[in-house]
Amino acid sequence: MPLVIETRGLTKTYQMGEIPVYALINANIKVHSGDFVAVMGPSGSGKSTLLNLLGCLDTATSGEYLLDGKAVTSLSTNEYADIRNQKIGFIFQGFNLLPRTSAYENVELPLFYDRKHRIKDHHQATIEALQRVGLDDRMNHMPQQLSGGQQQRVAIARALVNNPALILADEPTGNLDSATSLDIIAVLQRLNGQGITIILVTHEYQLAQYASRIIELKDGHIIEDKVIEERNIAPDLISC
Repeated sequence: MPLVIETRGLTKTYQMGEIPVYALINANIKVHSGDFVAVMGPSGSGKSTLLNLLGCLDTATSGEYLLDGKAVTSLSTNEYADIRNQKIGFIFQGFNLLPRTSAYENVELPLFYDRKHRIKDHHQATIEALQRVGLDDRMNHMPQQLSGGQQQRVAIARALVNNPALILADEPTGNLDSATSLDIIAVLQRLNGQGITIILVTHEYQLAQYASRIIELKDGHIIEDKVIEERNIAPDLISC
C-alpha cells in the first residue's frame, strides 16, 4: 500500500520565556493507505501536537512531513489551506456544525472552499457523503433536530465530502455515551474497510482496540507503535 503519511524526525518546541518546551520529539511515523491508527497518551504527551502537525494546523520546528507524497513542512499559508481542504478530513469532539444550517448544507460547505474545483457536482458529492454514514434521510434536519450520534455522523460526512487522502478524528466520541460511541466507531471501521485512511486520537484504550494499530506517546516521545493482531469489530447498527 502507498504511504499517506511519512514523518522524519518531526519535532515541535514552544518557548516559555527563555525555556524551550518540547511538545513532540523526533517523531518517525509511516501510515499507509487504508490504515486505521489510534493515537494514545496522557494529557501533555504530545498527541494533540502531533494531530495538529499532521492536519497542517501547525508547523513543525524541525523534521520532515510528507502527506500523500508531498512535502508539506515548508509550504506557504495558502498552500497549507489547500492541503487542509483537499487532502484532509477533520472530525472533532464537539461536532463543530453550523447550528442554523441543515445537515446537507453543513456537509456541502467544504466544497465551496476548494479553489481548484476538483468536485464539479456538489449535490451528488454531498448526497453520497450522507449516504455513506446512513443519514441521507435526515439531510434537511437542523443540528438541534438530530441526536449527538447523528450530529457526529454529519461531521463525518462533512469530512468525507472532498474525498480526502486522510481523516483525522480528534476524540470523536468524547461527548457521546458508550453505546453511541460504539456506533460512531462502527461507522469509522466501515469507512476504513472501504479504503479510507483514519487516524483516531483517543484516551480510551478500549476504543483504541477497534483500530488496526496503536501509537502511544509520552512526554513528546513515541514509546510504542504496535499492530493489533486481533482488533475488535463494532456492530454496524447505525442506530444513534
